[in-house]
Amino acid sequence: MNRLDVLRGPHPAVDHTARTIAALAANPGCDRRAVFDAAGVDKRAIARHLGHPAPFGQSVFAITRARAFERLVKADGCAELLRLLRELFGRDVGEVGYVDVAETEGSGREARHARTRELLRDAARAAADGRPAGVLVDHPLLRLDAGGTEVYLEPDVIALQAGGRFHVIAIKSFAIIDGQAEPAQVAAAARQAAVYVHALRALLAAEGADPALVAHDVVLVCPKDFANTPTATFVDVRQQLAVLARQLARLTRIDRILDRLPPDLTFDLRPGPDGAPTRPAADLARAVRQVPARFAPECLSTCDMAYFCRAEAREREATDMLGRAVRDALGGLATIPEVLGLAEGAREPAEDEAEIADRLRLVHRFYAEALGAAAREVAVA
Repeated sequence: MNRLDVLRGPHPAVDHTARTIAALAANPGCDRRAVFDAAGVDKRAIARHLGHPAPFGQSVFAITRARAFERLVKADGCAELLRLLRELFGRDVGEVGYVDVAETEGSGREARHARTRELLRDAARAAADGRPAGVLVDHPLLRLDAGGTEVYLEPDVIALQAGGRFHVIAIKSFAIIDGQAEPAQVAAAARQAAVYVHALRALLAAEGADPALVAHDVVLVCPKDFANTPTATFVDVRQQLAVLARQLARLTRIDRILDRLPPDLTFDLRPGPDGAPTRPAADLARAVRQVPARFAPECLSTCDMAYFCRAEAREREATDMLGRAVRDALGGLATIPEVLGLAEGAREPAEDEAEIADRLRLVHRFYAEALGAAAREVAVA
């Protein structure tokens, strides 16, 4: 049994999805997330047993609305989508073929992936030869190596080859109102779409085609304003692609993290005959805490372990609670009491803390002067 199997215990590995891979990219410095995902640990089951389940998931209404909007965009061979693309590209994209990979003969994932690979390879060759190659591929099935594990990605997106380039198209049901959408939702969509761009580039490279044929501009299709009318816009995912590439490379070097962990460490829940965990929650919590986490408030919307990690950060009074920007600006100070001690002069800084200590004391002096001035104004009034 290899090291990752020991960590997971006698349970089947949980498959990656585009959402889990995108979540890796959202917090590339978290050893805990990297180890759990590399081992295929069921993070949701562990968080639930620890008493910190994550309230993820859409309502039935939201799921129904999303499916209805996707059907609208894809109706009649993606006629509405093609209209949006012609407007977005600002030119006639020419004749475009439509293929639904979900209708491939043979229900296996390998057959669907092979059909996707064939369609995109032929389109890439046609583009290289200067022949018309426009094609919409509905329900493509991509594959990606994540930490040595082949992951099948079943996106609700469409790949388009237009003007000599492929574009990944993400269909989402959140609204774009007056040209603006909720930034957090757009960021999440961009991270997930970047996974598909990365996988599509890997597919083309494996087929001997130029991965640069895949554009870094993802086409995001959403409802416009308060109606159900679709609109499309470009989203640049270059930054997300760079972070994703670093994190996937980090997964392939997971042994560097494992070398720092006890050899007998395991997250086995020890399920009983009825499938319920029998391992004491306190014992499991001690095991989990041996893998360092890098909590940030943004984790609450992307990681099943986030609520446990937040409680852990609160216990330690960690600067992680303040957000990544503040934590990074504090120059490596791990806890809030350390920050306050330096700011108030109650703690002498170490040699490598001198600069941040000077800044904290300056801010503390300005803050005290502002409070004093406000108090005097109140007294005069």
